[in-house]
Amino acid sequence: MRVGLVLPTTGAGAGPEALDAAAAAAARLGWSSVWVTDHLLVPAGPEARAYGWVLEATTAAAWVAARHPSLRIGFSVLIPAMRDAPLLAKQLATLDVLAGGRLTVGVGSSEEHDLPEYENLGKADRFRRRGRYLDEAIALWRHLWAGRTDPFEGTFHTLRNFTFAPLPVQGAALPIVCGGRSDRVLRRAAQLCDGYHAAQTGPRDVRERVPKLRALAAAAGRAVPPVSVRVRVRFDQGPLGVYSLHGRSEAIAREVAAFAKAGVEELVLAFETTDPARLVAAMERFQDEVLATLAGYGA
Repeated sequence: MRVGLVLPTTGAGAGPEALDAAAAAAARLGWSSVWVTDHLLVPAGPEARAYGWVLEATTAAAWVAARHPSLRIGFSVLIPAMRDAPLLAKQLATLDVLAGGRLTVGVGSSEEHDLPEYENLGKADRFRRRGRYLDEAIALWRHLWAGRTDPFEGTFHTLRNFTFAPLPVQGAALPIVCGGRSDRVLRRAAQLCDGYHAAQTGPRDVRERVPKLRALAAAAGRAVPPVSVRVRVRFDQGPLGVYSLHGRSEAIAREVAAFAKAGVEELVLAFETTDPARLVAAMERFQDEVLATLAGYGA
């Protein structure tokens, strides 16, 4: 099982020093990837405590990709309906070109409580159709990234006379992974995407969802999409209201082993600090006290 890191792009103190320290540590520890989070203009209140201070995702990803060439760069996750699909097609293709084909695009449709952010962005009319917008965005990106020049006719976008270059290094195979927990997300991952990227999800949830993914992929005539999980890490602390890896290192190692047995191919870790020294220390502790002991738990 591969290990990735959610970069500290959110929360007070998120900036170049924290990003650089985190990415450098991930590369040194042999972790496979780093991921950025997408929010743009959350409302004041509880949401602002987590995402009021947030670095713009595509800019942060480009900065890290340029400085750390051994790491794969992921989005966990972009929300196309809050942005604009054709512009994202160009931004993501450019990033894949400049990064030499190291991009993975996680996408989602956001949650019910995200309506105020859509309103702040002038996109409230898309909110109730955000899943359909996401599906069309994926189709549009594949169309453009494949180098096709025939018209694209969708509900939200019509392209008839256009040129799109340069193409991504990975072309139309640039990996798109679908984030979320609902059955509709599982269907999207199985039918349209190259992977399933879960959050707030434990090993038991993964074991329940993998057979659904397998059945949906078989019905669509596609391979079963690989599974990655984004999870918070809280050493020596209690549980949250949502799933987390918490407690002593031994307990965390057992849970990580359970993820591997459930079929998770990449575990993407989020540590709750933007302080460079504390973040690197937590990463090193995870490497030494959790990952190095997995063989003892049958993983």
